[in-house]
Amino acid sequence: MDLRVTSASPLDWAGDALAVGLFEDQLELANEFAALDERLFGTVNELIAEAEFKGKEGSTVSARVGGGSTIRKIILVGLGKSDTLTLEGLRRAGAASAKGGKREKAKTLGISLPVWHGDAAWSTQAIAEGVELALHQDTRFKSEDENGNKLEVVELLGLAGQDGAIVRARQLASGVILARELVSAPANIVTPVTLAETALAIANEHGLDIEILEQADCEKLGMGAFLGVAQASDLPPKFIHLTYRPATPPRKKLAIIGKGLTFDSGGLNIKPTGSGIEMMKTDMGGAAATLGAAKAIAQLQPDVEVHFISAATENMISGHAMHPGDILTASNGKTIEINNTDAEGRLTLADALVFADQLGVDAIVDLATLTGACVVALGDDIAGLWSPNESLADQILTAAETAGEKLWKMPMEEKYFEGLKSVVADMKNTGPRPGGAITAALFLKQFVKDTPWAHLDVAGPVWADKEAGYNSVGATGFGVRTLVSWVFS
Repeated sequence: MDLRVTSASPLDWAGDALAVGLFEDQLELANEFAALDERLFGTVNELIAEAEFKGKEGSTVSARVGGGSTIRKIILVGLGKSDTLTLEGLRRAGAASAKGGKREKAKTLGISLPVWHGDAAWSTQAIAEGVELALHQDTRFKSEDENGNKLEVVELLGLAGQDGAIVRARQLASGVILARELVSAPANIVTPVTLAETALAIANEHGLDIEILEQADCEKLGMGAFLGVAQASDLPPKFIHLTYRPATPPRKKLAIIGKGLTFDSGGLNIKPTGSGIEMMKTDMGGAAATLGAAKAIAQLQPDVEVHFISAATENMISGHAMHPGDILTASNGKTIEINNTDAEGRLTLADALVFADQLGVDAIVDLATLTGACVVALGDDIAGLWSPNESLADQILTAAETAGEKLWKMPMEEKYFEGLKSVVADMKNTGPRPGGAITAALFLKQFVKDTPWAHLDVAGPVWADKEAGYNSVGATGFGVRTLVSWVFS
């Protein structure tokens, strides 16, 4: 698909379908819209009336244009109220426009949407992100392409000169799409080995540094928590360390860690039928976002050094599996009593956090599909954020708002750590059921010394069961855009 900007207005654009954004409180057509309606033989006003179009955000209606018009179809896209327009609203409007064009079997689509706060660059990027992400369909494992008609040309009207914003949007979207496709792929396709290969491909394509620690390397570093999880799998663990370094001295140094469980059986505390075990291919959503962010950042080239880390493995069942009651020693010397082998992600993150903490970075963020408790608390659309550092937490919240991804700051209730205390070790790997997402964060905190750190529990939003906005059913690529926004902040 050719996605581009043009100086053309809705009045002089010609093509298969024209998508026009209208606000709830501006449905009385005036000025340019009135002229457009006249050019289209009254079709716009007629469509508003007959379809009872109210301009609600995300709503769309369409109609064929009669006569000898240079436009075959008109698509009206609801924008909500004019005083509440956001960049995320433009992303969703771009997505609705693109989906409308595809639905109308258009080959060429023009999109006319307002500019947010007079900022043409940000507006163009947001709309283009929405278009790119909405049109992505993962059909790799289908015997036949079910996508049907494909848009060939999409033009953003009245935004000439914003070619750079289009490039940035496509670079960012490429990272989100990579994350989506990693999460969507089954566990026989995406393994610890293929995650490492993906990281290597990113490094080779974009000139990043890469280090893949094999099992023997992890043993030398004392990564007993990570290797305890890995020991039951027939596939070798891979500790991935990918580094982007800018051409100039970095303004700051950051580390991003993603949980990389390519399949989670639960171990000897096996997940029962009905637990969603068939979806445990998604348990590497944090690693997918980390690699997706790496791909995007390598192209966007900020003046920031970024380390992308994932301790990748499976959590399986065999005669080598860790037992409930085992004691593991992490690479910082802390001992962990295993009271639930299905709380494995935090064990892999523990050694990854120790590794990142020793790099001398200015801040660390980890992402993990860590707890069902977070989904219970916040639902499927919102990720939880924990951090003992208020400044870092505020940075990430601001980055998420800019990116259009939903986070909610959760408490680091220190007294809840009492529930993790062990008689025989420094701590257990799980605490009581109440506050389970909080105790998981408190567990991770034990593996970071003084570096500002934040934890994102993304168990809910990495997968969508219903189509919404620019997300189709399936993997969402959640976290990539927030991470990129944070790196640039």
